[in-house]
Amino acid sequence: MDKPRKVIATNRKARHDYELLDSFEAGLVLLGSEIKSIRAGHVNLREGYVSPRDGELWLLNTHIASYDQAGMFGHDPLRPRKLLLHRREIERILARVQEKGLTIVPVSLYLLRGRAKLEIALARGRKQYDKRENMRERESQRQIERSLNERYR
Repeated sequence: MDKPRKVIATNRKARHDYELLDSFEAGLVLLGSEIKSIRAGHVNLREGYVSPRDGELWLLNTHIASYDQAGMFGHDPLRPRKLLLHRREIERILARVQEKGLTIVPVSLYLLRGRAKLEIALARGRKQYDKRENMRERESQRQIERSLNERYR
């Protein structure tokens, strides 16, 4: 049986700017006010990225809005957050990033059994012409589906 996921935020820009190759599920080290803000849906993954530091992976530049009821015990919205993965997964990710020149991008943030999880992906940057070609293919596919729907009404 599938685990119920409640998707909080997705990084649509990542799917447009990068070719996603391999994805991983990572836990996050969060403060209490951060998880409350995440549950309220106040998260922006658009400018976020994952960076290796001292054999660990860190989520940087992801905005989790401050929680209003936290008062002076709140958090910094752009603070670095440690990602929790198995050691073998981290080693595999770091090896692929260094050898092939890939990058690590956050794809989506969701709640799984009450815990915040981040889907990260190994990605290769797309060139501008690749993005345009991808958009053309999507548009032509939409037109084909529209014409088929009109024909079978």
